[in-house]
Amino acid sequence: MLTACSSYSDDCWERLECPPDPEPPPGPCEGHPATAPALDNCGVFVSPLSGDDRSPGTKDAPVKTLQHAIGLAARGRGDSEKPTGRVYACSGLFEEKITLPSGVDLWGGRRCDDGDWSYQGSFGGPDHPTIIAPPREIPLRVLGVEDTALAGDNATSVIAGVRIVAADASAPDGKSSIAMILSTGARVIVSDSKIIAGDGKDGEPGGDAFSVRAMAGVLGNNGANACTADATVGALPVVTMCEDGIESTGGQGGDGGLDVGGDGAPGQPALGGNSERDGRGGLGADLTRCSDGNDGADGADGGRAGGAFGPGFLSEDGWIGVRGEDGKKGGVGQGGGGGGGSKSRGPMFACPTSRPERGAAGGSGGSGGCGGKGGGGGGYGGASIGIIALEGTDLTVADTDVFTGKGGNGGVGGTGQPGGIGQRGGYGGQGFGPNGMWEACRGGSGGAGGRGGDAGGGLGGASVGIAYVVPNFAIRPGTTIVPGDAGSGGPAGNAGAEDEIGNGKTGPQGPLYAFPAASEPIH
Repeated sequence: MLTACSSYSDDCWERLECPPDPEPPPGPCEGHPATAPALDNCGVFVSPLSGDDRSPGTKDAPVKTLQHAIGLAARGRGDSEKPTGRVYACSGLFEEKITLPSGVDLWGGRRCDDGDWSYQGSFGGPDHPTIIAPPREIPLRVLGVEDTALAGDNATSVIAGVRIVAADASAPDGKSSIAMILSTGARVIVSDSKIIAGDGKDGEPGGDAFSVRAMAGVLGNNGANACTADATVGALPVVTMCEDGIESTGGQGGDGGLDVGGDGAPGQPALGGNSERDGRGGLGADLTRCSDGNDGADGADGGRAGGAFGPGFLSEDGWIGVRGEDGKKGGVGQGGGGGGGSKSRGPMFACPTSRPERGAAGGSGGSGGCGGKGGGGGGYGGASIGIIALEGTDLTVADTDVFTGKGGNGGVGGTGQPGGIGQRGGYGGQGFGPNGMWEACRGGSGGAGGRGGDAGGGLGGASVGIAYVVPNFAIRPGTTIVPGDAGSGGPAGNAGAEDEIGNGKTGPQGPLYAFPAASEPIH
């Protein structure tokens, strides 16, 4: 079926279409924030000085707080009025944090003292700009389109003529300063505005482990004397039970014998390595005297943990930095070896026939000391970020200045605890009488517990103008982004001035910076 204006040329395949319909004229509320008329049916009006939240939010009866005005703009004033989707804000100071649904405009910088509500600009003119500057928290959050009833093709918020100022260390983590967060899926145009983030706070130091030594070992038991029992069993082992359940056990002493003494047991745990202190048990007497148990090896020191590195993560709460690694626990000291047992019969000696016949028993080894606890990792420094744009956001910035402060320095790592002292082994039992019977041998001393490791330093705080997860933004002419200095990484515990091992890295810095998505909670 042909329309009245359709026609065909001689070539039946060539069709000449009607011209497109003219564009409809702009509505009364449309236009640029600086030139569009401020009408009651176009938005809700808010004044920090003359407003009252019990008012309807008209030009003659504005409300007082931005958040109340945003709610009226998103839901309507009542009486079945459709949402206007816009807020007109007077110049002046609003000390409140606000949440803005995508699709609700915030047009500030209005001259309100004469009821004109015309745009006066965000940086000059007879009035001050609309300043959003709460003493705590993040000043402005923009919700994603799925979180607002205004979702749709036009659910883009236009923010114009405002100055958003984040106080130092005011974000939920108590140490970052972040001026604006775009939640997942938010769509925003920021123009003719200033975005200012304050300084981040230095990260907290990692906790030092106790300065008092870890639990010490236990003294070895003494062996029984010769000719005192029919079976002189070697001195029983002693055990150190450390808080983490690891044990250090001194070796049992060798049994006293008739013609041959028993060997002492080795100390535990066997730590390996090539140390001369290996906790071996002493040999029992045979053709020669017995030998003492060897001293146990010292536990390994925890060393120094690594410093924090990486960019950190972005989340709805802001920037999540990285703590330094906690220091490792020191190793437990090995128990000393048990002393060799002696014998009672030889060419020149023996127990009297009226007494028990067994020789002296060896002393048990002393147990080793527990390992010291490691120090706690240094905390990350607070960030200074102008705008955070999470996944799926759409951001345009035009004729706007973004300034950030200094990122906080990372915290110093905590120091480790000294290891516990190993204790000496028990004495071997004595021979009998003045006839030269050999005494048994003593147990070895337990090794000292290793010193707990010193922790790494925390990551320095970020200083970034626009921090984003996925690059979906446009920076228009007239926009200036000036980041401050990133925070330095924290030093490791017990690190000297020139010692960089275990130090945290400097935080991310730049006008624009891409971060991975959040994967862990704030520390």
